[in-house]
Amino acid sequence: MTVTAAVERAHREEWARVLAVTVRLTRDLDLAEECVQDAFAQALRVWPEAGVPDRPGAWLTTVARNRALDRLRREAHLRRMLPELVTDEVAPPADDRLGLILMCCHPALSRDAQVALTLRLVGGLSTAEAARAYLVPEPTMAARITRAKRKIAAARIPFRVPGPAELPARVSAACEVVHLVFTTGHTAPAGPRLQRADLIDGAVAVARMLRLLLPRDTEVAGLLALLLLVDARRDARTAPDGRMLLLAEQDRTRWDAGRIAEGTALLGEALRRPPTRWAVEAAIAAVHAEAPTWEATDWNEICGLYDALLALWPSPVVRLNRAVALGLRDGPAAGLDALEPLLDEPALAGYGYLAAARADFLRRLGRRADAALAYAEALALTDNEVERAFLAGRLEQVRCNE
Repeated sequence: MTVTAAVERAHREEWARVLAVTVRLTRDLDLAEECVQDAFAQALRVWPEAGVPDRPGAWLTTVARNRALDRLRREAHLRRMLPELVTDEVAPPADDRLGLILMCCHPALSRDAQVALTLRLVGGLSTAEAARAYLVPEPTMAARITRAKRKIAAARIPFRVPGPAELPARVSAACEVVHLVFTTGHTAPAGPRLQRADLIDGAVAVARMLRLLLPRDTEVAGLLALLLLVDARRDARTAPDGRMLLLAEQDRTRWDAGRIAEGTALLGEALRRPPTRWAVEAAIAAVHAEAPTWEATDWNEICGLYDALLALWPSPVVRLNRAVALGLRDGPAAGLDALEPLLDEPALAGYGYLAAARADFLRRLGRRADAALAYAEALALTDNEVERAFLAGRLEQVRCNE
């Protein structure tokens, strides 16, 4: 493995942990982020000569911590903060990451700010990647992150895991943020891999931590069920040669039976009370998990579940997914008709999956010239290299058959 690859891997796997420890030390998000970025830059300079350390995360944490201490000494803050530093050193590492995400989900912040800050700080995404993940322009995302950091500083929001009395108020925000981090890892906004295992595993780990803290909370149970049921398909989503495989093409024997069983059990618990958005989404994933083959999928049940989900969460993306399910149940013409109203939806203007769904229905209807235009549009809106290869292949296919 090259040094550059080692640093990139460390960034994927260690960013949130290193940043959380540094935030605990500095109590200053901007300073902590700057010190962590400096640590990664120093790794690029030092590791080619010294070699990649056995524990890259520990090395990066030490460098970031030392840089932060130097800055604090220069700014004459260390003496005032020393009692806090001594007290917080006993905090377990897992609580550092959970404390970071729950600080980002403080009720003083707007929901958009909570998600933006967590994608940037916990997920380690660039501002551009976070913008793509949340379907907003990059300047909008940059402004949200800046405002959120200023709000945390001005309101003196503490970096810690809230007590039992405060925790429930942050559950909904934390669930949305964890889900956004998961979906960003499930299909990476950009890069050479379809999935980012570090974000997926990190989201599942935080969801499990929330479950331990709130074992009776059905919203958390539904979220964890959803993540497990969807992630059960991880190993089957690409072929040995790296090609993306659609749900219809996947080898279901490669789906993780243990995660499906755990997710299904959690779903049963989450559905005992009025279901949340997460429980309904998990129920949709469970229908797929229960079908022994693609042809055996109960599309009627899935369409009904999307209707229920729309009542709980009337999102353009849910409407898009319902239209696709309708087309798979009633035929491509019905799906195309259901997609038509979404073409004027501002939130989906730069969403490549809308164009890809239209392209697939058009291809199935034999309208290859129109399908080619839609595939070209989807390709222009997609930065993930694995998805781009799939779309380029479909585009070549319809062009050759025109």
